[in-house]
Amino acid sequence: MEPASDKPHILVVDDDTRLRDLLKSFLSRNDFRVTVAGNAAEARERLAALDFDLLVLDVMMPGQTGLDFAAELRRTDDVPILMLTARGEPKDRIAGLETGVDDYLSKPFEPRELLLRIQSVLRRGRPAEIAAEPDNVTFGPFQFNLALGELTQKGTRVQLTEAEIALLRAFCAHLGDVLSREALCKSVGGGMNERAIDVQVTRLRRKIESDPSFPRYLRTVRGQGYRLVDA
Repeated sequence: MEPASDKPHILVVDDDTRLRDLLKSFLSRNDFRVTVAGNAAEARERLAALDFDLLVLDVMMPGQTGLDFAAELRRTDDVPILMLTARGEPKDRIAGLETGVDDYLSKPFEPRELLLRIQSVLRRGRPAEIAAEPDNVTFGPFQFNLALGELTQKGTRVQLTEAEIALLRAFCAHLGDVLSREALCKSVGGGMNERAIDVQVTRLRRKIESDPSFPRYLRTVRGQGYRLVDA
């Protein structure tokens, strides 16, 4: 059994042995615990045995791709995922976000940028310091704890990704107010653009709306942005 540690534990999943070794060395020097896997099957074994704070996951791997593995993982686990890929097209980044990935970095990349993105994703997942705001916000049958980033529906927890938690924190902190896409980009962070915000809103609606095509709680305000209401 490995010794207890307060250092965040990262799982790096990439079939490139050289890159895996480089990332393990670099991240270890920057105060992270690092475990590596060469494909989705190995990653599944690591996840069954250990708890991780974040996955760094390559898209193009032999066997199951990173996108398919992320989609499978999201059905049962909300561990943050940062996707690495040689594909830099917007449609590919959107595909990653639609699976529930929290951030996306194209190869080749500077190790320092990867470090900053990892720190940003982990920071978004920590309890926020919220002053003069209620601990819990209720809308419809849902209750959201801003400090814990936990959403429940009639006492049952709703699984959220880190990006969805950050988005819901922004809406609940300004319940009833219209938030522009630009403001939401700043709140969510992680290099999100306005199109990515639209994707995350769509994903969040699937979890809180009985009919996402006609949202009752998370509404679009044409030409302005979105607002969350207690309908």
